[in-house]
Amino acid sequence: MSKKLKWILVIAIGLLLALFAYAVAGPYLAVNGIRNLVANKQYGELWRFVDFERLREDLRPQVQERIARGILGHVGSSQTGKTVGEITAMVAQPAIDAMVSPQGIATLLSGSALARGMAGKVGPDGKARVVDPLEGAKTRFESASLFTATVSNAEGKPVVFEFHRDGLSWRLAGLRLPE
Repeated sequence: MSKKLKWILVIAIGLLLALFAYAVAGPYLAVNGIRNLVANKQYGELWRFVDFERLREDLRPQVQERIARGILGHVGSSQTGKTVGEITAMVAQPAIDAMVSPQGIATLLSGSALARGMAGKVGPDGKARVVDPLEGAKTRFESASLFTATVSNAEGKPVVFEFHRDGLSWRLAGLRLPE
């Protein structure tokens, strides 16, 4: 094998390893990007790390199911499924739209029950520490294109943030709400 061919092979392997390392680090970069944007109150830039449309579609059935359970718990099963479904869809849509917006995501990450447990903590400089609800999250790759970060809410129940891969970038595209 010629010397030139060896160098080309070494460079190609190096590039592949760098690409692999970037792909593996991608979800951590997305989590850190979201943290920084929320901490700096740059909510309009969250689109870079959050797929709002997929997140909205992911949350819709979870929210509708919870609302339907609440309605059926109050009125009993005397109402038809169609009526409950229509009421649920009507009530759920504004709630989902409010949750899945730059301000809603920021509120979830900085002003929610997730953050309450961390409020009041002071940094080494004596200033109030920026609330980071994803700090200490249990992270894992569930597949080559799904990464999860699990944190506990104020009641100790798990909230799972799902990051999906789109090419080489990762974006928050799912949220598993606690029961």
